Amino acid sequence: MDYGQIFMYGWGLNIVMFLVNLSIALNVIKSTDVTTMTKEHEILGELKLEIDKYYPNRGYETLLSYFIPFVAFYKVLWRLIEMMSFFSKNQNTRMFDFMVYRYQKEISVAKDNANSQNK
Repeated sequence: MDYGQIFMYGWGLNIVMFLVNLSIALNVIKSTDVTTMTKEHEILGELKLEIDKYYPNRGYETLLSYFIPFVAFYKVLWRLIEMMSFFSKNQNTRMFDFMVYRYQKEISVAKDNANSQNK
């Protein structure tokens, strides 16, 4: 197997994970009513703005991960495993609850890192 084939497999797996991400997003959108989704969007928007303070290039990093072979595959696979673990430990939760959990966790890690660098 040469490097070209390895890269093609990596990009193929990245595309598969992009489609998995897209299908999860569409299923969440289909299963949630508009008023609930609007309220949840506002809450997630505030959390995202706070994360953007600590990680201003986060969107570019995500986009770049889909162009580097295998990176998005492993990143999304790890997030899916984390998501399944969250749902198995927390019964009757939804995707919104997981997203709030992830945002709050990333914010607390970023705050801890900022505090440790300031000392």
